[in-house]
Amino acid sequence: MTFCLGLTGSIGMGKSTTARMFADEGCAVWDADAAVHRLYAKGGAAVEPIRAAFPDAVVDGVVSRDKLKEILAKDATALKRIEQIVHPLVARDRADFIDQNKAEIVVLDIPLLFETGGNAKMDAVACVTVSPEQQKKRVLARGTMTLEQFVAIRDKQMPNDEKCRRADYVIETDTLEYARRQVQDIVKQIKNRLTHA
Repeated sequence: MTFCLGLTGSIGMGKSTTARMFADEGCAVWDADAAVHRLYAKGGAAVEPIRAAFPDAVVDGVVSRDKLKEILAKDATALKRIEQIVHPLVARDRADFIDQNKAEIVVLDIPLLFETGGNAKMDAVACVTVSPEQQKKRVLARGTMTLEQFVAIRDKQMPNDEKCRRADYVIETDTLEYARRQVQDIVKQIKNRLTHA
């Protein structure tokens, strides 16, 4: 039996780093963002349906995220239409990954897990967290967005406290060593559950 652990957390909380720690412990890790990149790449399953809906969004056979941003800025209905194309393809990619994997624990790295109701399909959910000050510092240190952009993204996501309350496991990522110890502990707990199931 494969145990599906959903991994989620708001922007800047350390989710990608934590996902790598689960991989280091022998878990198979599927990344929702990486799946979208595959779908948008040349020959990806989302390219033609997106081209049919938004011809300007495809450049040189690739879905351009910049063009999608421009479309979203002009058309309030575009997001819903893009999601209707992309979400089923992402779900199929995830299902294929689970089917093809023989790992005891599959970690599904999904930023908007609670927001999309995906938590209902998981055996358990782990949420990464850090103080609001550290979160802001991490995101701004990347140099990829302004404070206003960060606040806009953060405010669209479910509040961190709510995510932590709803999760089965909470991983504090203030230091790498502490985060790794928590990941190892979670893996051990899940393996115990599988042994005694």
